[in-house]
Amino acid sequence: MDGDDGFEEFYRASRHRVVTVLYALGGDLTEAQDAAQEAYVRAWQRWSRISGYADPEAWVRIVGHRLLINRWRKMRNGLVAYRRHGSASPVPPPSENTVALVAALRRLSVEQRQVIVLHHLADLSVAEIASQTGAPAGTVKARLARGRRALAAMLDTDLPEEVRNA
Repeated sequence: MDGDDGFEEFYRASRHRVVTVLYALGGDLTEAQDAAQEAYVRAWQRWSRISGYADPEAWVRIVGHRLLINRWRKMRNGLVAYRRHGSASPVPPPSENTVALVAALRRLSVEQRQVIVLHHLADLSVAEIASQTGAPAGTVKARLARGRRALAAMLDTDLPEEVRNA
């Protein structure tokens, strides 16, 4: 026997039949192939025991069929939940200001964008940003100041007094 103790030969000899049976049971070739693949993975993991069964292929077919049934249940439960709760409310498109801000943030250097986002969106202090990024606190402050000035110029807006003097 080869290094896989016959599993590869078993797989080659039985794969087509198993997929065919699962396809006939489920009616969806892709689902049948996915279930068969998962069943064979499980068989391979337990091959030392399963190889001693009178019909290892039956074990793979049963596991594959159970996997199909579980997928059907999940889809059915999802459909029931959808019917019960209705579709999710539509997400409104981003505002013009949000689009402009994201476009401007993309134009900043990675370092400036990182400190701006961490400070203003994640509400991290300069010390926390320095700790996370590994940059000295002075460098974080400089990146914040430069990033704010660059954003203000790109967005054609004035910085508040406390930010200009930071």
